[in-house]
Amino acid sequence: MIARAVTFTLAGLDARRIDVEAHLRTQKSPSFTVVGLPDRAVSEARQRVRSSIQSSQYDFPVHELTVNLAPAREKKQGSGFDLAIALAVLAVSGQAPPDRVERVGAAAELGLDGRLRPVAGVLAMTEAASRLGLDCILVAPENAAEASLVPGMAVAAVADLNQAVGVLEGWAEAEPAAGADGPSRVTHPDMADVRGQARARRAVEIAAAGSHNLLMSGPPGSGKTMLARRLPGLLPPPDTTEALEITRIHSAAGLLPAGQAMLERPFRAPHHSASVAALVGSAGLRPGEVTLAQASVHRTPLTVDSGDA
Repeated sequence: MIARAVTFTLAGLDARRIDVEAHLRTQKSPSFTVVGLPDRAVSEARQRVRSSIQSSQYDFPVHELTVNLAPAREKKQGSGFDLAIALAVLAVSGQAPPDRVERVGAAAELGLDGRLRPVAGVLAMTEAASRLGLDCILVAPENAAEASLVPGMAVAAVADLNQAVGVLEGWAEAEPAAGADGPSRVTHPDMADVRGQARARRAVEIAAAGSHNLLMSGPPGSGKTMLARRLPGLLPPPDTTEALEITRIHSAAGLLPAGQAMLERPFRAPHHSASVAALVGSAGLRPGEVTLAQASVHRTPLTVDSGDA
C-alpha cells in the first residue's frame, strides 16, 4: 500500500513541490528508510517522526516502511519535511485519511512530543500550495500569520500532530490564523539631523529620487556611514508587490520577525571583509546580502563599509 503527502523545499526564493510517498510492506522485518536524496537533517527525521507518532498515541508500523521524497534528483534540506512524512506514515498505516492527506500541504518540524515547530520559507511554500490548488496548508502556529499573507489560501495552524490529524478527519478545528501583527517598522535616522555636508547630502537625495547606485569614498570619520544610514528614510514605502517580495526573501533567510510583514525597506550594511558567500548567497541557496537588499523597483540600500578607504 502507498500513501502520499505534499510538502515543499526551498530553491532560492521559490518553493518546489515534494511528494512524500510512504510504502508499507507487511510480513517483513521492521525497518524505516527515507530515500530521495535527503541531507542529514532529513535523514534524522526518522527518529523525530517515530517518537512524535508514538507520543501522540498512534501506532508506529512494525513492518518494512519506506518513505520516498520525489523528485529524487533534488537534494532535500532542513526539517520542514517532518509533518508531511508523519502524515504519510499515518495514512499508509490506516490512521489518517489518505485522500485528505494528499490534498493538503504540510510544512513544519516535529518535536519528539508531537508538537509542531516553525520553519523558514513558509510564505513561498504557501504561494506554491495556492498555485497547486491544494485545499489548505498545515503549519505551526508561529508560521500562521506569515502564511496568511497569501490571499485566497486556507491556512490551518495546528499545535501538534494530533490536532493535524483531527483537522483532516474533521473532529478538530485549526487555531485561528491571525493576520500579521502589522508592519515591521524600522526607525531610520533622519537626514534633517545632518549639519553641513551639502554636496554629499545632495548626492544621496538624487540617488534616492532616481533609484541610482551610489559610491561613497573618503577617510574614516568623513560621514559616509552616517549619510548611508539616512538613505532609507528618503525612499518611498514599498507597494504591495514589493512588500510581499521583501517578506518572502527574509522568510527564506529565516530573518522574518514572527507574525510580521516587511512593509518597510530594511537597511543592509555588511562589512567590507564579508565573504563572497555572505554577499551573494551560499551553496545551500541561502539568500545573501545582495538578495536581502533586493526589491522590485526601488532597491533597498546595500552599504559596504570600505574600512580604511
